[in-house]
Amino acid sequence: MQSSNSDSVKFLLEASIVGMLVKLAIPNSIAIITMTSIILSDAKFVGQLGTTALASLAVVFPFQSLLQMMSAGAIGGGVASSLSRALGAGDKEKAEEAAWHSLLIMVVMAAMYTLVLGIFCRPIFSILGARGEVLDGSVSYARVLFGAAFMGWLFFVGSSWLRAIGQIFLLSKIVIISSISQIILSGSLTLGWGPFPAIGISGPAVATVMCHSVAGGYMVYVMTGNKLDIKLRPYKFNIRAVRDIMKVGGIGLINSTSIALSVVVVTWVIGRYGDEALAGYGLGSRLEIILTPIAFGIGSIVTIAVGANFGAKQFMRARKIAWMGCAATFVITSVIGLGSAIEPGLWLDRFTSDPEVYKHGALYFVIAGPFYGFFGGGQALYFANQGTGHMVIPVLISLARLILVCSVGILSVLLLWDLSVIFWGVGIGLLVIGTGLSLNMFGPVWQPKAPSVGK
Repeated sequence: MQSSNSDSVKFLLEASIVGMLVKLAIPNSIAIITMTSIILSDAKFVGQLGTTALASLAVVFPFQSLLQMMSAGAIGGGVASSLSRALGAGDKEKAEEAAWHSLLIMVVMAAMYTLVLGIFCRPIFSILGARGEVLDGSVSYARVLFGAAFMGWLFFVGSSWLRAIGQIFLLSKIVIISSISQIILSGSLTLGWGPFPAIGISGPAVATVMCHSVAGGYMVYVMTGNKLDIKLRPYKFNIRAVRDIMKVGGIGLINSTSIALSVVVVTWVIGRYGDEALAGYGLGSRLEIILTPIAFGIGSIVTIAVGANFGAKQFMRARKIAWMGCAATFVITSVIGLGSAIEPGLWLDRFTSDPEVYKHGALYFVIAGPFYGFFGGGQALYFANQGTGHMVIPVLISLARLILVCSVGILSVLLLWDLSVIFWGVGIGLLVIGTGLSLNMFGPVWQPKAPSVGK
């Protein structure tokens, strides 16, 4: 039985913080982990097609991750922040208005992805160093995935609607069913299981579009039905509603872009070292970017909890929620990072038997893996900041990381540095994220002049 939106908001404002995070973050994290397993499965399926196919996937992967980070983490975070702050303040109409205007924003963003990466992907991937069969494979994948970018945006923004109004359990069911279906369909289309044709590297892209279409359509059905207090319904255009979403989501696009660009720049640099090095780093960076959805499993709950408590002016409670979310995410991602550094084969053996690919992937994990916890904890604090509605400093910290990684990458090309130097630059960049966002918690945004009545 679905809880009412008012009960959900009351729970965010009054329940024990630990109990609230556990109750909401566990199903949300299970759903996110299931969705993350798609990334692993796709790499496994494509890896059976050979090193060239893996290299093609490595070229597209940063852009695919960018779409997810922008739609779920940036704009989706802005939507969740706007809705949760409105609900925390008891303003149902403002929450509905935000949901409607997020749909308009989504249409514009999806059109941009289709135009840039669906139509003009070949010259973009060529600039990154993709050539021959690697370029052809990446273009085939991208034209399917980004040609239907609207479906991806609908899925992730729709998830933010349900999450913000407290329908965590319903959302988790939708995501889990969709993810499992996508894994099965991806393997079937990539490798030709059963009656399905083997369409190669485009298989995962087709599966993604199909499953996002069905799940996103169902989310719209739920939001326009009669079972929820908050509905998706037309509102007269209001620039203030757009501004309230974009003051978090718009500037969050910069953060999403900086994370993806960090991988793109390193991918471009490592492409100069050969296909084996590119494929090895592609497998390594795939695990690194997976840390973001893992952090999102906890962080997206922190966003709506902080947003509701900021809306209700319970600032001390909001700070406690942020730190607890950070601590939990730090522990989880540290275990992953240290495990990959100590035994790279736990990850790499699942995707490749090529010794050269393995060597480069293992080198990346040994250097960058120990820093994963700082990145994960920092990302959780980034999501917490989304709930406050103030994102300038967190995004500046993310840009500092991008500048560091780009500087190391460019110097590596000019001075012919060893790959290990590039990987150290990536690792220090992860440290910058965690340290910077932790220090930001002591700034004025988190110390407002207002009484706190939270527990």
